[in-house]
Amino acid sequence: MSAQELTKVRIAPNNPVFDLPVIVGIEEGLFVGAGLDVAFSATYADRERDNAQTPFMSRVKEQLFDCGGADSYNVCEWASIDRLERGNRAGKLAALRAAVAAQAIVSFDEALQTPRDMVDVPVMVQELTGSHYTTIQMLESACGAEHVKIENGGLPQARYAALKAGKTRAIAVMEPFISLALKEGAHIIAASFYRGGEVIAPDLTPEQRKAYYDAENKAVDLINANFYKYAHHVTAHARGALEPNELLKAFVHYKHVDYYSEELFTRAYDWMKARGMSDGHSEHVALVVG
Repeated sequence: MSAQELTKVRIAPNNPVFDLPVIVGIEEGLFVGAGLDVAFSATYADRERDNAQTPFMSRVKEQLFDCGGADSYNVCEWASIDRLERGNRAGKLAALRAAVAAQAIVSFDEALQTPRDMVDVPVMVQELTGSHYTTIQMLESACGAEHVKIENGGLPQARYAALKAGKTRAIAVMEPFISLALKEGAHIIAASFYRGGEVIAPDLTPEQRKAYYDAENKAVDLINANFYKYAHHVTAHARGALEPNELLKAFVHYKHVDYYSEELFTRAYDWMKARGMSDGHSEHVALVVG
């Protein structure tokens, strides 16, 4: 198949730990084999323009999708619902993403050891992303919802720099910053695994979506067969501070994409509504590919 015959699919970047199946699918020619020309529509360096003051719908991945510069992106389960409700472009949640990753609350502060120690202690997150939602879920039963304190710190590398500089006592991060924090003497206060949603534009046909996810699932199989062959893509986010062999396998794994069931959607949506994170006007059939 010639390059002209391939269906073009553009992806807005998230973080390498979440995007790894896409990266591997491109690198190993799996998407081309499925008749698709898949590429990222921005670089990770472009994403670093986002900071704690960037309104979340103006961040690179959301903006690219909303303005038609990308056909798909992945984001945490709760944010995928939120962005589709707030966005100007029609789209749907096509699947639960392949990355099953931990967000961990980490600290260098010896006084903070368990979730119960976090009463009224600010945790630095990126507002309305997985670090934000999971921090609330990890702490609210231990501290009481009124004692969970959130501080918006932008991208994970900025949060980790703030932690090391003593500007905050605790942060929520995913890989490679969990492994990096442990390497550099921090400890984990709490951790929670979660998946995210694959948000996709309405332009792609069911056949094109199936080809895309079949290729992504093959990439998952390659990652699971030889994790450290591809770990350098994730550790690159740490800018040389972590070697690929130092990335811990405990805090991320990869699974074939799954259908986002009405049961899972309703559970997440009810939680969001109860905390004022959605006005609750949507239904599963309106936001999720059938």
